[in-house]
Amino acid sequence: MSVALPPVRGRLTKGRALADLTWLRVGGPADWLFQPADVDDLACFLRDAPAEVPIFPMGVGSNLIVRDGGVRGVVIRLGRGFNDTTIEGGRVRAGAAALDARVAKAAAETGRDLTFLRTIPGAIGGAVRMNAGCYGTYVADVLLSTDVILRDGSHETLSNADLRLAYRHSELPEGAVIVSALFEAPEGEPQALERKMQEQLAKRDATQPTKERTAGSTFRNPAGYSSTGRADDSHELKAWKVIDDAGLRGARRGGAQMSEKHPNFLINTGDATAADLEGLGEQVREKVFQMSGISLEWEVMRIGEPAAE
Repeated sequence: MSVALPPVRGRLTKGRALADLTWLRVGGPADWLFQPADVDDLACFLRDAPAEVPIFPMGVGSNLIVRDGGVRGVVIRLGRGFNDTTIEGGRVRAGAAALDARVAKAAAETGRDLTFLRTIPGAIGGAVRMNAGCYGTYVADVLLSTDVILRDGSHETLSNADLRLAYRHSELPEGAVIVSALFEAPEGEPQALERKMQEQLAKRDATQPTKERTAGSTFRNPAGYSSTGRADDSHELKAWKVIDDAGLRGARRGGAQMSEKHPNFLINTGDATAADLEGLGEQVREKVFQMSGISLEWEVMRIGEPAAE
């Protein structure tokens, strides 16, 4: 993409490969990768960048397939300057680039319970955007507000209600980049919270392929969730179960595989392309629909263009 981009104080890299920035380790380059120095640097860039230039906030790449042809436009990746966590009383403010696990641990050390974040891959920006949750708690249950920079460079604070959080869903303004979030964390005893997180880690490691290259859950659970994002146990239906029932545990395409350990995890076994991974996911969706009439929805984001023929 041949356009004039504004000067920055952070790092703006042309043709930056993205594969090494994603957990699945696949994908082509971005036209540009922007790593802003701080909030003001980000705001000035968004304000002054040509309106026709596509902008994509990437996060830490834990829930993402970048297609083999790469991404047109500017990919924004927040890092230092966006990863602080501060705790005052029951309120926890975390930067968008702060890892979920680190925020959970920092809160627990001060007797505040955000333990549900401990086993969620990724960072706070993505957790808010996707209303992440596990073990019966969701971001929607504890989020007070979210600070964002809009596409015109202005700053806005959005309330929990503004985001209309639902199961794996939020409604952010078009082009907005999350920079921090404020949580109201319940009180707990630090040692008890630490034990709780260790139990969660043990359960995760026993049931999920945590040693493999994955991007977390591939598909959303198909039904049975209320508008708050909470599971309705009386109608809960798990994506892994319908995939397993369709005989797709361990299914392969090229270097991509549906995990033998947890069939809703898509794995790069070592030499997968983005096309292998996305293609296998689409094969799974088709087979599940044929077998059960259930249309699985991707939870893993897919961005960019396929490789040229």
